[in-house]
Amino acid sequence: MQVTFKIWRQPGPEFPGQFQEYPVQGLTEDMSFLEALDYLNETLVRQGEEVVAFEYDCREGICGQCGVYINGRAHGPHDHMTTCQLHLRSFQDGDTITVEPWRARAFPIIKDLVVDRSALDRIMQEGAYISAKTGTAPEANAILIPKEQSDTAMDAAACIGCGACVATCKNASASLFTAAKINHLNRLPQGKPEQHQRVKGMVDQMEAEGFGGCSFTGACEVECPEGISITNIAEMHNRYLRAKLFG
Repeated sequence: MQVTFKIWRQPGPEFPGQFQEYPVQGLTEDMSFLEALDYLNETLVRQGEEVVAFEYDCREGICGQCGVYINGRAHGPHDHMTTCQLHLRSFQDGDTITVEPWRARAFPIIKDLVVDRSALDRIMQEGAYISAKTGTAPEANAILIPKEQSDTAMDAAACIGCGACVATCKNASASLFTAAKINHLNRLPQGKPEQHQRVKGMVDQMEAEGFGGCSFTGACEVECPEGISITNIAEMHNRYLRAKLFG
């Protein structure tokens, strides 16, 4: 199998970038997309050229590190999938595959396909935790939680922080990410004591980081690897208003 990778190359944030094309032969349809990039980099090493910088970690769809834009879509042509779960069988022999980094003001480019997503970490630091000292882990059934409540909390907790919601949003909004992290804890009894402080702190930090506002197009829900619902955003706005009034 042969494809041509059209990849964004940029040596650093202070330098201009451009697309470069790399015809690659000897690939197989069973290769994952990241394995194909590895193969390309091995070829570049043998040719004495600089490798393409890209991020990855678990390669199992759970860490959120591997996000890139592929042919105009976050993570590639399929809904609810990470880049590392994508395989070359999703493309045709002879295809040209365009690969870009996340595009958002709050995600400045570090090099090539690598962007700085520490803005998401700073949002987390403003309240995505429970600070009460509870000692050792309690018995699992010590606090009874209705199944529907626990299920919706865990649905929000599934967010892996990849940033696809930001990259695919026309406003570069981090609302889906922030809402998922807020609602995960605010729906549970353990998160109730700090619920108003949490939502105010995290939403205010999201805005301070320069992310855009949400206009509810639903693109983020489609591209989210975990399929997290945009109803979480509506719930976040409701909680934020209540926190401002009563917190």
